Amino acid sequence: MNIGELAKRTGLTNSRIRFYESAGLLKTVERRPNGYRTYPPEAVLMLELIATAQKAGFSLDEIRTLLPPDLENWQHDVLIEALRRKVKDIEALQMRLKQSRAQLVALIKDIEEKPNDIDCAANARRVLSHILGKKMERPTMAANDIKLLGKANRRGSPRAS
Repeated sequence: MNIGELAKRTGLTNSRIRFYESAGLLKTVERRPNGYRTYPPEAVLMLELIATAQKAGFSLDEIRTLLPPDLENWQHDVLIEALRRKVKDIEALQMRLKQSRAQLVALIKDIEEKPNDIDCAANARRVLSHILGKKMERPTMAANDIKLLGKANRRGSPRAS
């Protein structure tokens, strides 16, 4: 099938399909003598796997290491371990986000409890003294957390690319 038909079947743009090919994720591409790409039926499944893995938070490098050269040679143990590792990463991120949320909710409450007899600047000093006095522990965000958050907050899906 040509790239237009593959794009139609997968919901991906031609440029996204070419990108996956150039990134080494889509390897089953053949070229006709005129230079046009042709794709086997398995390319549909491979692209759907790639898009699903990206939605689950896997990076392109992670996907590249997990995808088999052909769909009949999966490394079951490696795949299961990678999936378990991703679940642990997500759980750790959820924990850090829960801590951040709790701190922000507490900060909002403290700001909203502004006494009527003080102005905003005095309230800011009051809130800061509470924060510094409590020595609130800051959750640390790892580099992968930022990537995961960015993916979660994107509008649309990789298919919209």
